[in-house]
Amino acid sequence: MTGYKMNKKISISSDFIKLDSLLKFAGMTDSGGEAKAAIQDGKVTVNGEACTQRGKKIYPGDTVTYGADTVTVGS
Repeated sequence: MTGYKMNKKISISSDFIKLDSLLKFAGMTDSGGEAKAAIQDGKVTVNGEACTQRGKKIYPGDTVTYGADTVTVGS
């Protein structure tokens, strides 16, 4: 995790992005292993609800939070 509060919008060119890939793509985690552990430990929320599915499909309009970092997905 970056240690600094981040609120930003990430644009994707596909219909969806998987949750673990989003955490890496957005810079919310440094590695896939960190993303996997954070998700499995219930530290990641999708639209305000804890999510433990690392392959969960995230669509434009969804908001993902990990620690102090929040990302909204756009198209």
